[in-house]
Amino acid sequence: METVLLSDSEADLLKAAQLIKNGNIVGIPTETVYGLGADASNEAAVRNIFAAKGRPADNPLIVHLADFSHAVKYTSYIPELAYRLAERFCPGPLTMVLPKNDLIPMVTSGGLDTVGIRVPSHPVMHRIIELSGCPIAAPSANTSGYPSPTSAAHVMNDMNGKVAAVVDGGESEFGVESTVIAIEGESTVRILRPGCITKDMLLELCDEVIIDHAILNELAAGEKAASPGMKYKHYSPKADIIMLEGDLESFIDFVSKHDPENTYSLIYDEDGEKFPFRYMTYGGTSLEQAHQIFAKLRELDEIGAEKVFVRAPSKEGVGLAVYNRLIRAAGFEVIRI
Repeated sequence: METVLLSDSEADLLKAAQLIKNGNIVGIPTETVYGLGADASNEAAVRNIFAAKGRPADNPLIVHLADFSHAVKYTSYIPELAYRLAERFCPGPLTMVLPKNDLIPMVTSGGLDTVGIRVPSHPVMHRIIELSGCPIAAPSANTSGYPSPTSAAHVMNDMNGKVAAVVDGGESEFGVESTVIAIEGESTVRILRPGCITKDMLLELCDEVIIDHAILNELAAGEKAASPGMKYKHYSPKADIIMLEGDLESFIDFVSKHDPENTYSLIYDEDGEKFPFRYMTYGGTSLEQAHQIFAKLRELDEIGAEKVFVRAPSKEGVGLAVYNRLIRAAGFEVIRI
């Protein structure tokens, strides 16, 4: 099919909303990354998302709503803590996994009895949801396993000819997908996928926050993924990504012994002045690294990098989200130096 590039004008947003109402797929900007949007209640449309991405059918999709109050229509139970979290963080980059009802097909939930609910804050995505009148399922708008897209150009690169349209809403604000949580008991939250809503932020509203083991480790054989981004190798460019944990001096020493002329390194902004080999920087703070990481991984492919040593980010705050994306991009290959 021909993929039409739309602007963020009201007329073009109406076109995008109508395409979704009619069962088509549209690439849409959000504050996290660009998503592939379709009517979450339309089984055929949702199956087309999986086909366009090459996404495994047991990898659940997140459903995006215009307001958290609409969640009652698509869920069978909403804990009191969910309402308190929504009051603080919705709209925004937080997804809550809740028991679903029959209005959300099993194909949308990846075969699970739960569904991830999110209220995006990006004005373009928010307006398209309103205009379409649909709950919008929207996984990242990339070929499955490849780095997520943070611009319309990234989406067109992956999805041109596979979806009806792409809406250009500028560069994504955060650059990594939403924080996904499950609520356990009355006052415990389990983080299933880290994002820009951090553990410390969640602790302001609940008694305990558990970091799920799958954030830094592979799922066991047969274990179901309760959230997108838990089960498969993700976010990976064509280049071989190897993550190194250690100080800059140790990093330089390691790279010097491993064919530095045939590799690139991805390092912190402040490392550049001291680094003697080919490199690219990906930010100085955790927020900067989150904003840049996927674009940098794509750029490394564009320049033909075959092997990339990455200086591991912090595991604190937003850094955990960046670490989580990189450890999956590296296929869990981490070398502590």
